[in-house]
Amino acid sequence: MMTISTQKETNVIDKKSPEEIRIERLQKKYGRNAAGAENGNGPGAVPGPGGGPGRRGPGGGPGMPGPRGRGAGMPIAKPQNAGKTIGRLFSYIGEDKWKMGIFIVCIILYTAANLTGSYLLRPIINNLVYEEGGRTTLFHSLLLMGCIYAVGIAAQYLQSRIMISVSQNALQRLRDDLFRKLGKLPVRFYDTNNHGDIMSRFTNDVDAVGEMLNNTINQLISGAINIVGTLALMLYTNVWLTIITIVMTPLMIRAGRAVAGRSRKYYKQQQAALGTLNGYIEESVTGQKVVKVFCHEEIAEEEFSYLNDDLCKKQINAQFFGGIMGPVMGNLSQVSYSLTACIGGILCVLKGFDLGGLTIFVNYSRQFSRPINEISMQVNTIFSALAGAERVFDVMDDAPENADAPEAVSLVEKDGRLVFRVPASNKDYADRDGMEVKGAVTVEHITFGYVPEKTILKDVSLYAKPGQKIAFVGSTGAGKTTITNLINRFYDIEKGRILIDGVDIKDIRRDDLRKSIAMVLQDTHLFTGTVRDNIRYGRLDASDEEVEEAARMASAHSFIMRLEHGYDTMLEGDGGNLSQGQRQLLNIARAAISKAPVLILDEATSSVDTRTEKHIEHGMDRLMASRTTLVIAHRLSTVRNANAIMVLENGEIIERGDHDDLLSLQGRYYSLYTGASELS
Repeated sequence: MMTISTQKETNVIDKKSPEEIRIERLQKKYGRNAAGAENGNGPGAVPGPGGGPGRRGPGGGPGMPGPRGRGAGMPIAKPQNAGKTIGRLFSYIGEDKWKMGIFIVCIILYTAANLTGSYLLRPIINNLVYEEGGRTTLFHSLLLMGCIYAVGIAAQYLQSRIMISVSQNALQRLRDDLFRKLGKLPVRFYDTNNHGDIMSRFTNDVDAVGEMLNNTINQLISGAINIVGTLALMLYTNVWLTIITIVMTPLMIRAGRAVAGRSRKYYKQQQAALGTLNGYIEESVTGQKVVKVFCHEEIAEEEFSYLNDDLCKKQINAQFFGGIMGPVMGNLSQVSYSLTACIGGILCVLKGFDLGGLTIFVNYSRQFSRPINEISMQVNTIFSALAGAERVFDVMDDAPENADAPEAVSLVEKDGRLVFRVPASNKDYADRDGMEVKGAVTVEHITFGYVPEKTILKDVSLYAKPGQKIAFVGSTGAGKTTITNLINRFYDIEKGRILIDGVDIKDIRRDDLRKSIAMVLQDTHLFTGTVRDNIRYGRLDASDEEVEEAARMASAHSFIMRLEHGYDTMLEGDGGNLSQGQRQLLNIARAAISKAPVLILDEATSSVDTRTEKHIEHGMDRLMASRTTLVIAHRLSTVRNANAIMVLENGEIIERGDHDDLLSLQGRYYSLYTGASELS
């Protein structure tokens, strides 16, 4: 029976068309399907183009299979709390209270002028129809109407200028807060979130909020005041006609609410899909060389088309339900206008209602429904902005790195040296106050995993005396980079502790701790600016002479002087006008200028050729001479002169000793060095 069942399943698979197989593969990779918009399922995790390996964080990160969009694979629901989101947005506007006060006054003036000018039509029409008053009265009425409208025009101009200023100031503060929050988030956030999606929150989502603040807020406030003022004048003009208009209002509101409920869900999905697509574009552009080398263009285009199609479907739903709001409300408004005009005409004939009164009332009836229509037309903008604002606030609400304790130890510069500064309330390290930071590193019984289900380091212990060079070798995933991540406090230790000169790193201010550690990573990153600025990034107060000294120490001075403008040469696009080896030399110079007592080299020479590696060996030796150095390397030739070599496998140190000691053991290190086995 099992054989028959399997044969049937095989026959079903064989009957699938190439298109069905393609869709099934894309659904498996990115989530169920684009139609998941109905139940809120968007695309899932987005690996690099062609499903390449995940992006390395500052030292590798948790080793996940690829960057994930925020909330990837999770259901996309309506805004969880639209009222709270609106309140938080208004808090950014509230900082310009005096401008908002003038803005409200201008709106009231504009609305009052508009309503009063409309009401002046009543005596003018009655004057013409019933011949009440003469030409002088007509002229005075027209002149008064012109003056009133002039005041309204001036108030409208002023309110627009003020609102633009208020909204742009609010957006500036919002972007500032978002950027500051990104600086406080732990490395785990960047290791587990798609970089393109993060950037999308800065651009698309903030722009959506800006569109609402620039236009919609103005219309909402002026519309509300206009409705109240119009209703008051309608009641004053004719109560019965006002009742007819008011009866139609709940019907318009109910219709608008029904459409808005659908729109809100689809706009949330649209913003999430847009972030996913931006993330994929960012990965494709940065990994374009890999795509071309492996001839993955067709697959990349196919995956982009799938995500683009998913976004298109969500945008169609969002724009459709947002777009039909205006026509629905407009048609209901026309019904209300027609009823008012018909019944008003009957009242003029049978009840003596003046023709001027009917004229201004039907005008007021249209003015009463116009703000409702205008607000309904802004539904797509409102929900797009709220969806974007929620995504921005999601980042702001993410847990930052744990705050330092009030009694945390500081590291300060004194006479060109880094020394401990211990608060009086901290009795545990009182004896360390004023002592120079030498750079002794002690790791005691560390057990750690990036996720609870998988332990990376298992009871690891080691020490490095000041000025020593400690090397880590082992297979990929053995835990080498994880140790350096923990020393920098990129992740909090679950079990065990790490000490710098006898002080637990948890008891040292995080910024000061990282100031005492210089890192040279395998993946170089240079910022837009001059060569000098990029080297000075390691210590912003360094002089030009110190910058050049650091470049000489890293053997970078000679190639820098061959550049068109030397140290003032502008670098753009992550140093795209330099070779990989030259970028790494600048990275090493940046570490050299920091004067940190602890130096971490994470496969720092793996991206340079053998000739360049030989060229910088002397500079590296000078760099490491007075520092405690932790080296991660796959090239075992670079760690021969280390004071101690730690061989890691599966999160445990299986061998330790210097080069000669480990060779004499004829264990794992011996087999790697002699070529009997290879690092995996």
